[in-house]
Amino acid sequence: MDLVKHTGGCHCGAVRFEVLSSPDLHVFQCNCSICTKKQNHHFIVPKNHFTLLQGSDYLITYTFNTHIAKHTFCKTCGVQSFYTPRSNPDGYGVAPHCLDPGTVRSVTVETFCGEKWEESMQAHKSIRDMSKPEADAQLKNTQ
Repeated sequence: MDLVKHTGGCHCGAVRFEVLSSPDLHVFQCNCSICTKKQNHHFIVPKNHFTLLQGSDYLITYTFNTHIAKHTFCKTCGVQSFYTPRSNPDGYGVAPHCLDPGTVRSVTVETFCGEKWEESMQAHKSIRDMSKPEADAQLKNTQ
């Protein structure tokens, strides 16, 4: 898979990041309680494909329920440009609408039923692998 370097950040510019991902984004639209309230659409990347460039001192984290997901947002403007998803605590969920223009070729949106999170995770064939580095995911697929 070809990877490009996307850059992005929050509204006020305090938080900036870069992320390596395909130019063709696979975005999840989840209907769990918090994603519905925030309209949280995101694509998942491995931790080693994400670099926070600035703003760690501007990030506030909110957790609830299992406390696995880490909902980070800018304390100045309130925008969540990325977070640690419950489905992939070894990666990041990145908001495509917080990317700078020019590197996204296409966006495919997949609905994820977060209201029935456990069932949806059990049924989904590839979501867990989306936060694995490519070599790890490819190795798993050959075993």
